[in-house]
Amino acid sequence: MRERLPVEVWVLVAASFIIAVGFGIVAPVLPVYAASFGVGHTAVAALISAFAFVRLAFAPMSGKLVNRFGEPRVYIVGILIVAVGTAMSGFSTSYAEMLSWRALAGVGSTMFTVAALGLLIRITPAPMRGRASGMWAAGFLVGNIAGPIVGAGLVPFGLWVPFVSYGVLLCVAALFVWIFLRRSTLVALDRTNTEVPMTVREAVRHPAYRATLASGFANGWAVFGVRISLVPVFVIEALEHSAAVAGISMSVFAAGNAAMLFLSGRIADTRGRKPVAIAGLIISGLATIWMGFTGDLWTFMAASLIAGAGAGLLNPPQNAVVADVIGARGKGGPVLAGFQMVTDLGAIIGPMAAGLLADSFGFGASFAITGASLLLAVGFWFVAPETLPTHEEEHTAAAVAPECGCLDESAEIPTGERVGGKPRHPEA
Repeated sequence: MRERLPVEVWVLVAASFIIAVGFGIVAPVLPVYAASFGVGHTAVAALISAFAFVRLAFAPMSGKLVNRFGEPRVYIVGILIVAVGTAMSGFSTSYAEMLSWRALAGVGSTMFTVAALGLLIRITPAPMRGRASGMWAAGFLVGNIAGPIVGAGLVPFGLWVPFVSYGVLLCVAALFVWIFLRRSTLVALDRTNTEVPMTVREAVRHPAYRATLASGFANGWAVFGVRISLVPVFVIEALEHSAAVAGISMSVFAAGNAAMLFLSGRIADTRGRKPVAIAGLIISGLATIWMGFTGDLWTFMAASLIAGAGAGLLNPPQNAVVADVIGARGKGGPVLAGFQMVTDLGAIIGPMAAGLLADSFGFGASFAITGASLLLAVGFWFVAPETLPTHEEEHTAAAVAPECGCLDESAEIPTGERVGGKPRHPEA
């Protein structure tokens, strides 16, 4: 019989799609709205970076909240905080006010991200973590693709409309999760679990976790940082094409990413996490270097597609390894937060470093260093052990099978012989 993901996983996937659609609605409008306050480019960039900085700073507290109150509560409260912060940003009367609301939204963002990853780990059987991670990531990806299309249609009604629309969508996502998970026994916090929460120090001793930190930092640098900040500039200035073409190139990257997520998750659950992650890093790293030395649009599009495919290969096994290190019953809020912090750190440092390199040495050097960071992470994965569980967690029926026969056998008639160490049945 084919294994199926728990229904609760699909609820989280659907919620991630709704959240990502809202984020996609706001993302293109945010710089424009900030610039309407008469501030310069640096201030606009600071507004965007403030969200990531707050996520980074609040991540450790999010991990502690998850351990104390459980993933579902932190997840829903985090979504609602982002809803308030984003909706109120649309009514800001000054740059400073908008910056404050964006910082609040960053607090909620790291809360629901860490809680969602923790919940996904806890409710998904170990041999299916790669597939669950791939589905969850795909929900965000598809939502981010659809969001800007919806946002473009809302802009004519006013710059505040996308912000309020995102706030409403977040409330819908929170209500959706609460309705479908409030009575789930699988999601309910296990009060009998007295295991001591795993600390980041304990996790860092595991070579596999160190590998995820290395690849997470490089992936944050390349995918969440350089792709957003440098790729559009490269297409416009080096390849001499319009901003619309730059947007298409980013969609091509996303298409390559989406094409590999499901396959990557399935292979990671059957053949192992390690080989898939290594392949993803190598493909993504080499393609990223290639992007910086392309001289025409079609070659650049091909490199973007391959780089996206490499990133799609990496994400599911990387997340699955973090889950394997924590374990199904382990409380790993701080460990998840640590992984999230390193990824956010890469997304913050990457654009700044890439921009400085591009200004000083050209686009080729910038893309080459970014690709090299991905290739360097391969070394950590080569020395890391495989964490894919070698067998299913033992079921109660399987545990007593030696005493009562095979699982698919019917009851047996007593024969009078010794069975399972018990005395003989009385003679008839």
